Amino acid sequence: MRFLNLALALGLTVALVSAQQPGQGKGGAKAPQAPKEYTSAAEIQQMIAKSKNDRKDGQAIVNSAILRLAPYNANMEYRASVGPAAVHETEAELFVVIDGSATMVTGGKLTGETRQNAENLQGTGIEGGNARQIGKGDFIIVPEKNPHWFSKIDGVLVLMSLHVPRQ
Repeated sequence: MRFLNLALALGLTVALVSAQQPGQGKGGAKAPQAPKEYTSAAEIQQMIAKSKNDRKDGQAIVNSAILRLAPYNANMEYRASVGPAAVHETEAELFVVIDGSATMVTGGKLTGETRQNAENLQGTGIEGGNARQIGKGDFIIVPEKNPHWFSKIDGVLVLMSLHVPRQ
């Protein structure tokens, strides 16, 4: 339990040390959500159970908000199958493995690349790159513009992910 609290605190600290981004305003942007500054280990376990129950057949990721402090969101990602590879062009991403294990590939080049929105690319996989086995307790930071992909999931992988805007 202490590890989870430490991981969340570290992720939030990294985000707060980064340059603050202005909040989103009118014109189709999302309204700011109320801050959430604490989530207990028991709540994380409830989120995991709910994600497992809510997951649709073939759905790669179920997301739940762990913490919010605009403009940052720490999310729990429940991954029960391999999903698309990604590139975030304007933000780094910090992962902390809460439970499970997987093979994560970083670097290389996206295959089957498509643009999801103005700041994100998605692909069917990664050509080249560095594959590493990750598991409970591991920390990974993926710099902006760096392809990343969980190419193999061993059962279920539960992560905390934090997108860190860069200037």
